Formats: sequence, C-alpha cells, structure tokens
Amino acid sequence: MKLLNRLFCLVMWVPATQAAGAPATPDFPLAGTWTLVAADQLLPDGTRIHDYGEAPAGLMMIDKQGRYSVQIYRTGRPHFAGGDKKSGTPAEFEAAVFGSSTHFGTLAIDSEARTLTFSIASAAFSNWEGTQQKRAYELNGDELSYRVPARPDGHIPLSVWRRVR
Repeated sequence: MKLLNRLFCLVMWVPATQAAGAPATPDFPLAGTWTLVAADQLLPDGTRIHDYGEAPAGLMMIDKQGRYSVQIYRTGRPHFAGGDKKSGTPAEFEAAVFGSSTHFGTLAIDSEARTLTFSIASAAFSNWEGTQQKRAYELNGDELSYRVPARPDGHIPLSVWRRVR
C-alpha cells in the first residue's frame, strides 16, 4: 500500500505539460554547448583587437530552460610560481583576474530587437552579480556573436561562439 501511495504522489507531481499526450515544451533556441571563436574589442576607429589573446579558450553552455554558464580565458596566462593560489603574487592575481571572464545565470532572447539579456546570478567579477546585461546579437547558422555595450573608453567587447554539434 505504501508503494501505491508513493507512485500516486509521483504521478500527481508530474507537471501537466508532461502528462500523457501533452506536447513537449519547445527547447530554448540557443540550447547547447558553444566554444569560443573570438573574444575581441572593437575600437572607436573600427579596428578589431584581441582582448583575450589570439586564441582564447572558452565554453558557453545553455540548457533548454535558458540557464547558462560562460567561461572565457586568455591564452598564455602565467602559472602561479608557488603552485598555490593562496600564495600568489600581485602580478599573478592580476593576470588571473584580467585573463578570465566567468558568469552564470539565465538568458532571455528578444529576437525582434536582436538582443540577449543575461540575468547574472554569480560572476568572477562580483559587481555583475544580480544584474541584467543586454547584448546585441547575431546568429548565423551555428555561429553566435554578441556585443557588450561600449566601455567608457569607447571600446566594444565582442564574443563569437560556435555551436558544438
């Protein structure tokens, strides 16, 4: 009898959208794994420079509900000489901070306005936590690019990602 009660409770808990015969909810359009192609800056004069080195490393994962995680790393970041980040030098800490950008949260798409809005739950740069950041984006097949609003110096960070198939 206890088993039957548990099964009944489990069946009643299943959301209505998953009930027999109900259509599945559509996937988030950007769901999947993305690898970083470029992490650059567009300068006011139109010049494009590498913000995280010539071959940055990065991974962005987005699930079917729009939850995401982003990691971007500069190539060639120096290792901590002491082998322990608690004993790092100021220069090692600076290279670690300026050589990476990581955050996670939820993502919303406005396809008419061509914008992505990152609702950042947590980030290596703690000032971003709890903020929403809008980015203009372009999606061409399996290539996604988005631009961060211009920094005070007029530079515009640009990230380019390729979907992993």
